[in-house]
Amino acid sequence: MSMVETPAPSARDPALRTIAMPADANANGDIFGGWVLSQMDLAGGSIAVQRARGRVATVAITGMSFHLPVFIGDEVSCYGTITKIGRSSITVHIESWARRHRTGERVKVTEGTFTYVALGDDRKPRKVPPEQD
Repeated sequence: MSMVETPAPSARDPALRTIAMPADANANGDIFGGWVLSQMDLAGGSIAVQRARGRVATVAITGMSFHLPVFIGDEVSCYGTITKIGRSSITVHIESWARRHRTGERVKVTEGTFTYVALGDDRKPRKVPPEQD
């Protein structure tokens, strides 16, 4: 079964875009899964910070799926959607897409669900503020 899908959502900007570099790869030239996971966490954190209007901390990563490898030189874009707001938590579903360095093909490489907790200045959980218009 091919994991190649329709292009990433073009109606919105990615929360993060970066290039996979040789220092991020194993001896076979595949990018470490932990590197991809960290990029996704940065993207989700950015979305959560905007919604929380302040500091957040990652408290859970669930449903993580690696569909295809990322290679050196691939442009990796992470797109996020808030799926749930709790009293102090924000859950964000992140999809990572790679634009292949040599061919320009766009493929979904990973996806996962990240949960963040809004923090106050005292670094303790605080209520997520109401959404602004």
